[in-house]
Amino acid sequence: MGPLILPDDPLPITLADLLSNTLVLRQTAPYLPVSAIYALAATSKAFHYIVHQSPEVFRYLDLSTVKSAVVPYEPLDSGGIRWRAERMDESLTEDEFYSGPLRGIFSKLERRCLLRNVHTMVLDGLSVPADLVREIIAEDKFNVRILSIRDARNLNERKLRQVLRFAVRPTRPEGTPRIKGIYLFGPREPAPIQDAPGKKKPPPMRSPPKGIIYSQGAQISAEWNQRSADALNAALARTEDKWYRCSGRMLAKRPSMEWAETLKACEGIIFFDAVLCRGPRHDPTKAFISEGPTTGLPNPASYLNPAIATVALGPSGCETCHSSPEGPAMYGQSPSSEFPLLSPLPLHSASIRAAQSPHTTDGSRPPPLFARCEECLKGRWCERCHKWWDEECYAGSAIAKRTELQQTEFIESVQTNGTSHIIPKQTIKIIGVRRDCFGCGHTCIGCKERYIRRCVSCQNEYCVEDNDASSATRCDWCNYTSRRTVEMY
Repeated sequence: MGPLILPDDPLPITLADLLSNTLVLRQTAPYLPVSAIYALAATSKAFHYIVHQSPEVFRYLDLSTVKSAVVPYEPLDSGGIRWRAERMDESLTEDEFYSGPLRGIFSKLERRCLLRNVHTMVLDGLSVPADLVREIIAEDKFNVRILSIRDARNLNERKLRQVLRFAVRPTRPEGTPRIKGIYLFGPREPAPIQDAPGKKKPPPMRSPPKGIIYSQGAQISAEWNQRSADALNAALARTEDKWYRCSGRMLAKRPSMEWAETLKACEGIIFFDAVLCRGPRHDPTKAFISEGPTTGLPNPASYLNPAIATVALGPSGCETCHSSPEGPAMYGQSPSSEFPLLSPLPLHSASIRAAQSPHTTDGSRPPPLFARCEECLKGRWCERCHKWWDEECYAGSAIAKRTELQQTEFIESVQTNGTSHIIPKQTIKIIGVRRDCFGCGHTCIGCKERYIRRCVSCQNEYCVEDNDASSATRCDWCNYTSRRTVEMY
């Protein structure tokens, strides 16, 4: 039995009264999936009016979790009975076929006058052809400011680049394009793991692989080491945003040179979740345009075409000078084109400033941003500990791509009784990286001393982490006690 309400007392505030407040509705709606919003609208006339009349409900629209947005058909290339059984117009193109579910959703929203209210649209993992992206960017029925199409399927990248170049052409109408940011290159946010009722768990592995790396203690240690490394990187960088930490490779797939040219054309107009590399070799005024005069090989400081920065180097800069020739990108001081769109997408704002703003753990000033392409870091970046050296501190090698460790030793000559003696003046300083392990990648001398061992039996070098079934003193071949056979094929 509820509390007794006297006639003179005001009526209690209901949920409809709270959601009628624009501020409360704008802060609440982005956390609700589309199915929950429509379920709420079906409960009463008051909620139906709030959902369909307020422009704040669908300001942030995430269709990646909507089942009706998924294409339930087989690919067109497969042919077969299922494709021939579909009744459709013969003039239907492939892009129209794959964009059918999303076009149906957009048509319903347009009939209800809700499509113009969408400022942030998330289409991650769905079937999004390039023609559909062109409509979102160019047509007046859309008012999207930030679009996310990460891991989209059936997306023709060549046609998408043509769409973007046409949208930012110098002769475009004033005030276009309305879209300001596109999430395309980075990975999508992982969906929360939910155990469905009645779902059976997979059976445990009966015979796990042998070796110290697969033991239970080693697995627990590796997991806690990774957690400790992530916590340490976040504490040093004072932020959870991976672009501002020593995160290494940020993109699973290296973008092509055509994408770099497209980002260059869209610079200052449309922003992406990636940025161009600002290394000195991409600057024609600082790099050498000519080839090597004698060997014919490229000069270490030769000019490079525009490239997308794929490696996050952390806030400390070069290991020696703690800076770089191009200088760090300082948020609030450097141009906005030097900063990527950060993940996850902003829920309550569709501005580029909100999408680029890093969040520090202590509320202090954001750390500097150092990011480069792998070509500018060749021979200078350790893929394990993420130390790196710039062009002024380490010149690298112009002969081979597999650069060796550079050893610099200062000596002086001393004359004694007419005899010249060479005396070491300073200890050997070793910088640079080389490939010591195919699993670790290019590593520095410090990581080599910690992880690379020499087998006491065969005298070959091996990595204690990536060499399965190895021990602290023997490689996997010498540590394996069973009968060994050589497979020729």
